[in-house]
Amino acid sequence: MKSFYVIILFASAVLLGACSQKENTPQRPNIIFIMSDDHAYQAISAYDDKLIQTPNIDRIADEGMLFTNACVSNSICAPSRATILTGKHTHIHGKIDNNFPFDTTNVTFPQLLQNAGYQTAMFGKLHFGNNPKGFDEFKILPGQGDYYNPDFITNTGDTTIQGYVTDVITDLTIDWMDNRRQDDKPFLLMYLHKAPHREWFPAERHYKEFTQKTFPEPETLFDDYKGRGSAAKEAEMNLLKHMTVSADNKIYPELAKELGVREMSEWGFNVFKSKYARFTEEQKASWDAVYGPINEEFAKLYPTMNDSAFMRWKYQRYMQDYLGCIASVDENVGRLLDHLKEKGLDKNTIVVYTSDQGFYLGEHGWFDKRFIYNESFKTPLLVKWPGKIAPGSVSDEMVQNLDFAQTFLEAAGIEAPSDMQGESLIPLLAGDTAAWTRDAVYYHYYEYPGFHMVKRHYGIVTTEFKLAHFYYDVDEWELYDRKKDPLELNNVYNDPAYANVVTALTKKLQDLRVQYKDSDELDQAFIQKYKDRGLIK
Repeated sequence: MKSFYVIILFASAVLLGACSQKENTPQRPNIIFIMSDDHAYQAISAYDDKLIQTPNIDRIADEGMLFTNACVSNSICAPSRATILTGKHTHIHGKIDNNFPFDTTNVTFPQLLQNAGYQTAMFGKLHFGNNPKGFDEFKILPGQGDYYNPDFITNTGDTTIQGYVTDVITDLTIDWMDNRRQDDKPFLLMYLHKAPHREWFPAERHYKEFTQKTFPEPETLFDDYKGRGSAAKEAEMNLLKHMTVSADNKIYPELAKELGVREMSEWGFNVFKSKYARFTEEQKASWDAVYGPINEEFAKLYPTMNDSAFMRWKYQRYMQDYLGCIASVDENVGRLLDHLKEKGLDKNTIVVYTSDQGFYLGEHGWFDKRFIYNESFKTPLLVKWPGKIAPGSVSDEMVQNLDFAQTFLEAAGIEAPSDMQGESLIPLLAGDTAAWTRDAVYYHYYEYPGFHMVKRHYGIVTTEFKLAHFYYDVDEWELYDRKKDPLELNNVYNDPAYANVVTALTKKLQDLRVQYKDSDELDQAFIQKYKDRGLIK
């Protein structure tokens, strides 16, 4: 009998110990990665409140950390997304532009999380590939996707869903959280918005509001590109010359042709027609009720406009629609954050908000991205992780989209593969800046000749300086003093006062190219591949 009680006591002790050990074992965090497409940091009020208020996105910074020097390694959509998934520069994973294929032998961080027991899901815009690896469930837009009544590719078949794309993506995300999320597993949820990608079709509730607004013009709207090299002068993304009045500014093709608009583009007309054709009859009626009067007013104004007036008109139309798209993103981010809190999931969930790159909002007279210059190169990054990140924190360290994969893996307690090239942000999130080793980032853009005609270039950026080499059809170097010249108007590469900076940064740039396995020889190999594919002569 005595031995029986000894066995009972021993078993109880083991059970209590096991329970205690389970209670003391840190619970792996959930991860929600929110990414919009082409969301300029200037259009988030946590960074700058001149254009729009984004109270819900700002909540992430208020409860966590705002990064003021977050940037990308190649400012174009699909390459950036492939870098985020792999933790590798574009010349390594193969997706150097929107045309080149992704090397599918690469291992992505969602695969590693899935293998380690995470439940994984992706909803929204991936932009390359129709079968993302490492996801238990996905519903992704084909290619760029559509703002209204979007089509989706899923792992159970394709479908079309009526509604506005930003709302639909959020509906799908919340539905998964409510109905298919497993309580006994941590999860990775990639919540990826199409908005505010060109051609900026806002939701009805927002175009009614935003088309009535007037926005402040950027200081450099009428930039003449003096003090820069040929790349800035020859790029084709000027609001006046290259933004289509039909697809981008929503002037009906028939009226634009009747008026003989100076930059008439069949591409723009066809894009507008295809997007408008997706509307239901009710959606068309609502759209026409607002944009019809805009067209009528334009018909009166256009014959009297000089270039300056036309540029200003285009800027306002651009901002009204672009920012109207962002208003929906902010609303829906708020929906998701509220849902997390309601379900009690907010306490052990990392929430990241970012974009696949920056975007020009009229600065230097431009729209789009691609350049190493600030508005294109910098990207918003806001991260919250209750209990790990001090609310209201700010970091000005040079961090990149290259770093997400290793950050998430470390947070989940998974060793990152040795061929990943980023650096985990965990020390910075914890406020341990001494453990952060990077003081410069590497950048490389490839797609030239191509859409928007931004020349090929690579470069190095620190918190103080930016050195870039433009190559292929030119051999030009540019250096910008980021502290003294934040608008990047004066190339000081040949200024004797910066000779020592040029020498030091050139050496450091070469070291980074070696570190990241990039080289002139690899550049030439990619150029040959462009020629082989008929993309360049």
